Amino acid sequence: MTAKVFVDSNILIYAHDKDAGSKHQQAVDGLSELWESHAGCLSTQVLQEFYVNVTQKVKKPLRRGLAREIVRNYSPWVEAAITVETVVRAAEIAEIWQLSFWDSMIVAAAEEVGAAELLTEDLNSGQVIAAIRVVNPFV
Repeated sequence: MTAKVFVDSNILIYAHDKDAGSKHQQAVDGLSELWESHAGCLSTQVLQEFYVNVTQKVKKPLRRGLAREIVRNYSPWVEAAITVETVVRAAEIAEIWQLSFWDSMIVAAAEEVGAAELLTEDLNSGQVIAAIRVVNPFV
């Protein structure tokens, strides 16, 4: 069985932002590998952040309909709903590892689905948080 890899919103954003330079192609390639191996997973929080950023904050925003379709396409990667327990665990992670609450929500969701790795550029690559290895695919 392939180990699960949890994908943070910044990786999705780069994959769909053609102005992201070399990070765009790296993100596209990485996500393609995860599709082929069926190893990718993410949370509704990631999809929310993705939608807001690609429709409002990137240099050339995507049309909202296209962004909604991309969100729908990633729906098989959402394996668990965000629950009260997820929020409580995120608060614990934030306290223990001194992370922001929102980063801790990502880690808590990754932990909940049993991910071995978290792809993000927001945390320290190589760090292990709650038994999940942080990987920055751009380093």
